[in-house]
Amino acid sequence: MKSLKELFRIGKGPSSSHTMGPYNAAKIFSSRHPEADRFEVTLYGSLASTGKGHMTDIAIIEGLYPKKVDFIWKGEVFLPYHSNGMTFKAIALDGGVIDEWTAYSIGGGALSEGPGKELSSYGEVYPLNTLTDIITWCDDNGCTLWEYVEKCEGQEIWDYLQEVWEVMKASVERGLEAEGRLPGPLNLPRKAFNYYIKAQGYQVNLRSRGLVFSYALAVSEENASGGIVVAAPTCGSSGVIPAVLYHLWKGHSFTDAKILRALATAGLVGNVVKQNASISGAEVGCQGEVGVACAMASAASCQLFGGSPYQIEYAAEMGLEHHLGMTCDPVCGLVQIPCIERNAFAATRALDSEIYAVFSDGRHRISFDHVVEVMKQTGKDLPSLYKETSAGGLALNYGKRGQ
Repeated sequence: MKSLKELFRIGKGPSSSHTMGPYNAAKIFSSRHPEADRFEVTLYGSLASTGKGHMTDIAIIEGLYPKKVDFIWKGEVFLPYHSNGMTFKAIALDGGVIDEWTAYSIGGGALSEGPGKELSSYGEVYPLNTLTDIITWCDDNGCTLWEYVEKCEGQEIWDYLQEVWEVMKASVERGLEAEGRLPGPLNLPRKAFNYYIKAQGYQVNLRSRGLVFSYALAVSEENASGGIVVAAPTCGSSGVIPAVLYHLWKGHSFTDAKILRALATAGLVGNVVKQNASISGAEVGCQGEVGVACAMASAASCQLFGGSPYQIEYAAEMGLEHHLGMTCDPVCGLVQIPCIERNAFAATRALDSEIYAVFSDGRHRISFDHVVEVMKQTGKDLPSLYKETSAGGLALNYGKRGQ
């Protein structure tokens, strides 16, 4: 498995696979061909189907600036490797093609050129690829999960996770301050501040739940507005982990050091899914985004409350298992409906998973690794209209009502 720096990516929303990935691809291709007069970009599959709602074209234009960009949209064409395919062509002044390059945005902002050709700044960092093997190693060596991260990544990972944590906190706080409507044709109003204010009037239990809602809404609304967020593991699911950690940091006075260790454990969980299945909504549906984010947040909160590695694994298993089969069918191709609400509910589900796991001894029948395998197969079985194409489900029914 690769570094957590490849998992927790900092950048602009609203979509790690539809904005972060294409923007990075555009920057790479632009740097290769400064002599080009203009560029032509063909978007395939999910990138084409929901690209305008996700601001994919805007991201690519920014990445290829100041050169002119012509787009070809082929939503009906799915390249064999991944549904988020894109082909860049560098065009000379006389109209000839200087070069062309096909890349894939495979989730979480990561790029690939095809099977076994992921573009990465880091080599393989982790020798173990399943949570079962990692926990066995921790047992044998008397270590926690975050200590395993430190052993594999080195001390420098804490500086990066500190940066991640600062961006997460800032995205919550900006989102709580912002008001008005979100961009796009849905004209959705921001709700985070209203939820935050209303939560103050309730007794402790309901206030706690309302605050978690408000924090998740804050980050998700920032993401929907194209703000700076952390893909955790994606932009579409970026509100879950910050909501849980910000709530626990504020409400239980956990130190930054404790939060960073919880982030390391969360990252390890997300990395296992990324390695063995997918975190791309276009490949496996929303179970790979919000479901994985819930598993990561469940693991992080369980560690903060003293859970053993086995209880942490159980919490993560529940966080993912109870999102199996969740489709990705964004209305109008925007990361708004149902994405924003899903972040809020997944954050509270993560805390419920933590409580349930800590009450147990950590023993259970279905392992996290098995759920990851099932999620991958479930994703393969989902028709493409339920995988970020806006061709079915909520998106289709909303369009049929003529709204």
